[in-house]
Amino acid sequence: MSNIEVNQIIDPIPTTDGAGVKLKRSIGVEPNYFDPFLMLDEFGSENKDDYIAGFPPHPHRGIETVTYMLAGDFEHKDSTGGEGRMTAGDVQWMKTGSGIIHSEMPAMKEGKLHGFQLWINMPAKLKMSKPDYIYIDSDTMSLHKDEDKQIKVIAGKFENAEGPVKGHNVDPIYFDIEIKKNKEFNFELPLDHNSFIYLINGEIKVGEQAHDKVQNSTLILLTKGKKLHVSAITKAKFLLISGKPIGEPISRGGPFVMNTKSEILQAVQDYHNGTFVK
Repeated sequence: MSNIEVNQIIDPIPTTDGAGVKLKRSIGVEPNYFDPFLMLDEFGSENKDDYIAGFPPHPHRGIETVTYMLAGDFEHKDSTGGEGRMTAGDVQWMKTGSGIIHSEMPAMKEGKLHGFQLWINMPAKLKMSKPDYIYIDSDTMSLHKDEDKQIKVIAGKFENAEGPVKGHNVDPIYFDIEIKKNKEFNFELPLDHNSFIYLINGEIKVGEQAHDKVQNSTLILLTKGKKLHVSAITKAKFLLISGKPIGEPISRGGPFVMNTKSEILQAVQDYHNGTFVK
């Protein structure tokens, strides 16, 4: 059984998006693409000026966005008529497909806001499909808990806890893991998946080989393999995310990700001439 080790340790880049929301971006900078993952942002602050402007209406085509709230409230509205309020622990898994225009705005004027947004690529055959959502309420999220750790399962399965995202083309795994000091997390991943850990807080050691110290807000790209072993040097919280590569060429254009430049130009044209939302 092949052990999974650390392939690369990446410190996120501070940046802004939307109307000036401060965030830390890891995937989407370097690496620019970790198939099938296009972007990973961590947003979070106790200073309202860092997030209050939010993400006003903007379009997407050809991707899935997975928003996971750890603290604070966000209001969502979109061109399909959908709207809702995300609170701490909630997940919104949006398949943008052929096109959607949506906004994500803080539903709070002060206090701590903290969360993640992950972009997942869609294969060519699904890029122009009808937009769709999966909402996961924190109260209904599948949870594994034992003396050493707690695992919230957004996608995939850990022992008897299984996430609601099923039949997905990249067979995603998305765990939120909290582990006590000096305890371990062990899990078998599919050999063909690309996988990473995003350490939120604390310090961990990954695999059996020596690697640089990793603590707090760090992206850890993993080697392909089967057996993942994580040791907690301190009490720690991290995301484990994994998916099957799509293996198709991509072309990026801001909020649009297609397979060719001409498809990007078409998306821009559709947006400007009012035919973007099908």
